[in-house]
Amino acid sequence: MLLLAQIVTGLVLLVHVYIVLLETLLFDSRGRRVFGLTAEKAEIVRPAMSNQGCYNGFLVAALALGLFHPDAVIADAFSLFGLVCVAVAGLWGAITVKKSILFIQTVPAALALALRQLA
Repeated sequence: MLLLAQIVTGLVLLVHVYIVLLETLLFDSRGRRVFGLTAEKAEIVRPAMSNQGCYNGFLVAALALGLFHPDAVIADAFSLFGLVCVAVAGLWGAITVKKSILFIQTVPAALALALRQLA
């Protein structure tokens, strides 16, 4: 179960790496299309999206430390923190932005948390 929890956590991490890239480096090209923004709307929200990408980068850092830190206790704490933050952020995003965020962020994070509990 622990290996499966780590695999799902790794997938959550990879999704968030992609989100960071969409919200920062790829915002003007791919990101704008993924978020369904016109050029005018993208120009307005670009600074906020970049800031949001920075925050998602912190989630990536927490999940990466959770997967790769050599001390199991510290790794466990970072994994728990990162997954709970992703689940809460996804829930808030589903309420305030788009319902599909629940399935992209919250469900995978909750699954990883459940698998960790079963391990």
